[in-house]
Amino acid sequence: MPPAFTSRRVTELTGISLRQLQWWDERGIVVPVRDGHKRIYSLDDLAEITVICELRKRGFSLQKIRRVIRFLQRELGKRLVETVRSASEYHLLTDGRHIFLEDSARGVVDVLKNARQPMLSICLSDTVQRIEAGLRGTRKQNASVRHRIQRRRAS
Repeated sequence: MPPAFTSRRVTELTGISLRQLQWWDERGIVVPVRDGHKRIYSLDDLAEITVICELRKRGFSLQKIRRVIRFLQRELGKRLVETVRSASEYHLLTDGRHIFLEDSARGVVDVLKNARQPMLSICLSDTVQRIEAGLRGTRKQNASVRHRIQRRRAS
């Protein structure tokens, strides 16, 4: 079963507010699956939210972020996490108007060399790996806590 995350868990992992997640859902930026009134986010949703958070930290408006997410979905033809896992590295580069997706260091250098203004670069592969590493760390921590509780109960 693929990992699923509640809104509260997503806020813990990303640092954004519950209201912001709700707003993004209402605007169609990241639309989770519904279970009654609960929003359930997939690993793909979590990866997109993390990329959005990274862009927001760097001053991107939601309108520009929406363009980036649509571009990624259109260019990749599938969800972000699936694509990033299948290749070595993907870099998202943008100058605020143009968006580039490169899967090689040479491609990144070519874009930067030909750029006429400063470029923002985000390594999507690193972003997804950070999410997965954080999840593995949380699982190990939770397993350790469960083990300690079980030992106490056995005593």
